[in-house]
Amino acid sequence: MNEQNALTFNNLTLGYQSHPAVHHLSGKIKKGSLTAIVGANGSGKSTLLRGIMGINKPMSGSFEIDSDQTLAYLPQRAQVDQSFPASVLELVALGLWSKRGLLGRFTKEDMQTLYQAIQAVGLEGFEKRNISTLSGGQLQRALFARVIVQDANLILLDEPFSAIDTKTVSDLLSLIANWHKQGRTIIIVAHDIQLIKAHFPETLLLARDAIAWGKTKEVLTPKNLSLAQNFDENWDENAPWCETDIQKGQVS
Repeated sequence: MNEQNALTFNNLTLGYQSHPAVHHLSGKIKKGSLTAIVGANGSGKSTLLRGIMGINKPMSGSFEIDSDQTLAYLPQRAQVDQSFPASVLELVALGLWSKRGLLGRFTKEDMQTLYQAIQAVGLEGFEKRNISTLSGGQLQRALFARVIVQDANLILLDEPFSAIDTKTVSDLLSLIANWHKQGRTIIIVAHDIQLIKAHFPETLLLARDAIAWGKTKEVLTPKNLSLAQNFDENWDENAPWCETDIQKGQVS
């Protein structure tokens, strides 16, 4: 892989139960770039992030992550079980599992890292609070703190601004901007077109296929957005099959 690319997609198709959700995606994510993935519900945005993380395996094609990239992933907040009996500190500490293991003992330096991350997201004093008592915005801040302690250079954020207050959105955007200044590569799934235009220089407009990919102002045009709204739902049994990916006899 070119050393300037964090990620390369090679005719990648991803999906569920033989239904393609992302079709024949080819392209590159540059190191240090800040990219938004935009599209209607069901257009394959979250599927793509999960594919990068290895949660969803390719149906065909492939992707390549540069060998010097380390990954951090923030899932949609709805995927987090807020009823689980854990404190804010314990939730954030999960970001260190790759270094210490789930049962590993934390060093003094680890604890300092955890408290600094919690302070950085504005939750100082919440360390012992049970996550079940947090508001949506507070939980999202805690999840961002978990990303901070992972100290990754490739960060995937799935709808981090969904259903949270304006102040929290502003604070999280500042964190993202700081990561970008540090040279980290950030890929974010988002819906707010005006927010994306204001803060994210690169955009992939996805509707199972890539409608457009490049500079945000050139991608998010009325024509492209209209095209993206008219895609066939990937769970529609009558949607066209991706014949180049799923040949007869290959689907079990």
